[in-house]
Amino acid sequence: MMQNHTIQKSGRLYALDIFRGATMFLLIAEAAGFHEHFYAWSEHTPFRGLAEQLIHHPWHGLRFWDLIQPFFMFIVGVAMPFSLRKRLRSGTQGAATRHILKRCFLLFAFGVLLHCVYSHALVWELWNVLVQMAFTILIAYGIMKLSAPWQWAISAGLLVLTEILYRAYNPSDPYGQETNFGSFTDLLTMGKTNSGHWVFINFIPTAAHTIWGVICGKILLSDSKQHRYKLRYFLVAGALLCCMGVLLDLMHITPIIKRIATTSFTLVSGGIAIWALTFCYWFIDLKGNHYKWLHIFAVVGTNSIFIYLFSETVGIQWFRGFGMIFTGGLLSPLGIPEGVILVFNALFVLFMFWYITRFLDSRKIYFRI
Repeated sequence: MMQNHTIQKSGRLYALDIFRGATMFLLIAEAAGFHEHFYAWSEHTPFRGLAEQLIHHPWHGLRFWDLIQPFFMFIVGVAMPFSLRKRLRSGTQGAATRHILKRCFLLFAFGVLLHCVYSHALVWELWNVLVQMAFTILIAYGIMKLSAPWQWAISAGLLVLTEILYRAYNPSDPYGQETNFGSFTDLLTMGKTNSGHWVFINFIPTAAHTIWGVICGKILLSDSKQHRYKLRYFLVAGALLCCMGVLLDLMHITPIIKRIATTSFTLVSGGIAIWALTFCYWFIDLKGNHYKWLHIFAVVGTNSIFIYLFSETVGIQWFRGFGMIFTGGLLSPLGIPEGVILVFNALFVLFMFWYITRFLDSRKIYFRI
């Protein structure tokens, strides 16, 4: 029998916890080095196709790993109505707004500082997902009180604006790697472009992911909506977004490119994000499949920003080398190839990251911003 007591009693949606946790698990796996080492090892093996799905597509196309940032931004949007309802019970709208502004400032600052850590120098770079999220949260929160049709319309307007900016800047080749509007804005704001062709202005189209998350979160919170209505709404919305994005690409109007978040990419990835939430909601909360092994992912999501920052700083710089003391020391004498050892080391580091989140959750220690 379908249940809905999870939201009412705890104020949380377990399906969202699992979705968030699984997404963060994949992100910290990348920080642990699993993706790169698995990809390097997989050459000339049957696992090459799988390994490629854990690496961003170089330009025009779509891989599984291209969906992780959209998932992250979408999940933040879904959680916003839950968080706001909780805050309004013990405070005012003004206090909630001040919290959002503070949170966005901290996300922006952490995103900038992460690039300093990556470069081992003071740099001004705005390509990190946290910087992007600071802007998408502000946009989504600013229109959060509007009805769903208005939020859909504004998100569509952001995508149209993206199309106009790119096409007006370079009508002959709007989505070229070096000659697009995003690269132009990077030169204006940072005085440089990204070697991987990522662009700061991505927050304009990807704000749609957070807005669509807010819409879905408000529907999930609504007691007046039947389960079938919610599922049907999500399935249809996801299908429409995916179809529009794929058609734009197939008709050679706008290519699917993750690195500059084209409108076709935003539509397809947003649709898939809605479908992923739909499956989690149906399978976990409505069907009541609260398997114990799912808690492996749930604990990672309880301190999502903390473990992301930790894995991207201390994790990359210290834990990988620390892990090699044991994995290399134990496996090298056995004659195991270095590529395999690096994969095992990445899994060992990932386990350490996961155990930190489990320890914090067991002690009810949560880092919030």
